[in-house]
Amino acid sequence: MIKERFFNKWVFLLLLSIPAIGIIFNEPYYITLATKVIILGIAGVGLNLALGYGGLISFGHAAFFGIGGYVAAIMSYHALNEELLFEIPLAISGSSEMLIIWPLAIVISAFFSLLIGLLSLRTSGVYFIMITLAFAQMLYYFSISWPSYGGEDGLSMHMRNTLPFINTMNPLNFFLICLAWFFIAIFITSKLINSPYGMALQATKQNEERVKSVGIETFKVKLIVFVFSGAITGLAGSLYADLNRFVSPSMLNWHTSGEIMVFVILGGIARLYGPLLGASFFIILEQTLGLYTENWQFWLGLILILEIIFARSGIMGLFDKKNKL
Repeated sequence: MIKERFFNKWVFLLLLSIPAIGIIFNEPYYITLATKVIILGIAGVGLNLALGYGGLISFGHAAFFGIGGYVAAIMSYHALNEELLFEIPLAISGSSEMLIIWPLAIVISAFFSLLIGLLSLRTSGVYFIMITLAFAQMLYYFSISWPSYGGEDGLSMHMRNTLPFINTMNPLNFFLICLAWFFIAIFITSKLINSPYGMALQATKQNEERVKSVGIETFKVKLIVFVFSGAITGLAGSLYADLNRFVSPSMLNWHTSGEIMVFVILGGIARLYGPLLGASFFIILEQTLGLYTENWQFWLGLILILEIIFARSGIMGLFDKKNKL
């Protein structure tokens, strides 16, 4: 069996090979599809940080994904129409610059994850799952009733947001931008979980009462990882909005939370590259079986059931003898 660390060394080359195939066969759609996988993988990395390493089963990460998407779209909308976002007390204009939108999406997503975390982390188990779901649905219905930005019809972006000296409308360029962010998200996650804080986080996941007994405030430990998780997922949402040049309330819906969780479970919970493999498998299944039947989700559900019963380590478990759950 191939070790997981050996597998990780080939991830970069594998990801680069996909757009290379698209260029060779003059099929930019393949590059766009690979970009979608990368972005969904980033969202999965964000959820995996909370779910896999923190044991926080959140069913509301669509809230952060959608917030990131709406930040990108709203900023672009105001830049195009030369309208101010706020006039009182601060005069803030829109922007189509990614270097402005990315930090803003991260900060706003982190802020909302902090607010949601402060309330939801006071619960546990099924109550935590339901309260995170409730917050996401609140934002979902708010976006539907927000006619200024399209309401249930969503908000289109005239063009992809810009980055200095780079043509972001070029599929390959945007793919490389998203790929860079994926590895940044992986790097941050790796450093976080391998730090002393990461040890406290994983200990809290295993036995919270014992961690409390040594004087560690487990509420803060969980809140920190929840905020980091929401921030990464929000970044993915802003990239996803730029990819499609469109944002809609569906990004905030519980179905999106479910899909992100499926990426994590398919690839392998608490595996760095697991969400990327899960997203890849999900998209491949959608693109292949979707050609023959509208009910391809049935087969996805069957695969999930079989995996949970026979291969709980996910796809990544096939590349490592160790069972890291």
